[in-house]
Amino acid sequence: MRIAVTIFLTDETITPTRLARELEGRGFAGLYLPEHTHIPVERTTPYPAGGELPREYGRTLDAFVALGQAAAVTERLGLGTGITLVAQHDPIDLAKQVATLDHLSGGRFTLGLGFGWNVEEAADHGVRWHTRRELGRDRMALMRALWSEEPVAYEGEFGGVRASHAHPKPVQKPRGPVVGPRTLLGGAAGPKLFTHICEYADGWLPIGGRGLSDSLPRLRKAWTEAGRGPEALQVVPYAVHPTPGKLAHYADLGIEEVVVQLPPAGEAEVLKALDAYQAYL
Repeated sequence: MRIAVTIFLTDETITPTRLARELEGRGFAGLYLPEHTHIPVERTTPYPAGGELPREYGRTLDAFVALGQAAAVTERLGLGTGITLVAQHDPIDLAKQVATLDHLSGGRFTLGLGFGWNVEEAADHGVRWHTRRELGRDRMALMRALWSEEPVAYEGEFGGVRASHAHPKPVQKPRGPVVGPRTLLGGAAGPKLFTHICEYADGWLPIGGRGLSDSLPRLRKAWTEAGRGPEALQVVPYAVHPTPGKLAHYADLGIEEVVVQLPPAGEAEVLKALDAYQAYL
């Protein structure tokens, strides 16, 4: 089983380059970074985990800039977002960022996507909350057009793009309905999410990994009914606090990669956490 990590990198934590070198040197599989552009002070949306919103949410580094630094100082380390809030991005700009990072890293990028929880943050980006999932789906379709080998036009409900020359292209070739880098969709288990995964992703990025014994068979059924090959489905539990029993359970379910949570801390504390996680490699 491959063990990757995620961390809220901020202006107060270990740096992307220092962490990336440590991860590659120690044999970890990858580094996934979350994103929040800003956290409105006047926020009525509750923090999903309960209690006060942790300080790091309002100090998060730009994931693509930080991953670009990590790519520059490593050769094998996987690089991913966990998650990119796709509805909050201009899709033409995002397509260019994703393709450039994937190209410069030699195809090491995983695009982890999600729809967010912070209504006020999304609203500042012009996102109407009840349409965010369909908006994200539409923006992914537009990006697939720009990533296609030949110029392809796209016109959707929320926007479009003319047939265009757009390079670089993501390294990975199209597979089934998916065009672009390895793409994993985050969110809570349910028919709508599973439909979107089957339509435009390589798999699922379940936060915390709870309830997989129940939900994974349902996703696999939806996947095969959509005509996708069973061996192609990737499920990557995300932001996991690992134990030997938990990882053994994931292995029994056929899971091949797990992303474990690091503290949003300085170098000494982060390296101490990596020391503890070495036992799982």
